[in-house]
Amino acid sequence: MSDWISAIILGIVEGLTEFIPVSSTGMLLLTKQALGLKDPFWDTFAVLIQLGAILAVVVLYFRQLWRIALLIPTQPRARGFVLSLLVAFLPAAVLGLALHDVIKRVFFESPMLICGSLIAGGVVLLLIDRFAPPPTKRDAMAIPLGTSLAIGFFQCLALFPGVSRSGATIVGSMVMGVEKRVAAEFSFLLAIPVMAGAFTVDAWKNRAQLTTQHIDLVAVGFVVSFLVALVVIRGMLAIVTRRGFAPFGWLRIAVGVAGLALLKFAV
Repeated sequence: MSDWISAIILGIVEGLTEFIPVSSTGMLLLTKQALGLKDPFWDTFAVLIQLGAILAVVVLYFRQLWRIALLIPTQPRARGFVLSLLVAFLPAAVLGLALHDVIKRVFFESPMLICGSLIAGGVVLLLIDRFAPPPTKRDAMAIPLGTSLAIGFFQCLALFPGVSRSGATIVGSMVMGVEKRVAAEFSFLLAIPVMAGAFTVDAWKNRAQLTTQHIDLVAVGFVVSFLVALVVIRGMLAIVTRRGFAPFGWLRIAVGVAGLALLKFAV
């Protein structure tokens, strides 16, 4: 299979899974394994194309983000929202920088661990969808700082492949009493600094691998992930509003079980 087709497939997987609670990193790594992509470049590629998904969030929420930026000097509510995102961002940023090399070297090489995490996360989503405390926070612009910090610590779980970043932040939000659609929107917005930071760190650490050919492949993955993510974000909010997170929980379990079966068969 050509590198161009592989880049398109991985871009589709990234766009489909980055903002739904099924672990885009886990799905990308399993896809990479299925495609037989053993060059270390593809691990870096999987992180770099997340920038396309980030751009999809920026485009869809541009008016809201621009309005917030204009109001920061004069409105405490806008400053509070920015501070809330920063507080939620910091735990994973600090821990991610400290453990970056260990996570990439150890956890990213265990498909079985990824499949197990997908199944466990699916069960957690089914439980939180059914037994979450009644929501008391219904505005993504007014998440208290203590709640944001707790969400940030939940997000740290996503440093391990198979644990979804959006899933971890959504579960953490709902445990803290955030309404499920608001939890999803806060997760989308929190993705901007988190994924931009991950992109910057990986791009710098692996800059020697980014040859002209590699840059072209990253550009293809970027565009594909951006276009697919635009559709997925809107679709996820509609599904969450109507049916909650149970469909994503069952999807995680199905993919995890299928992955374990394939690993056993391959052996």
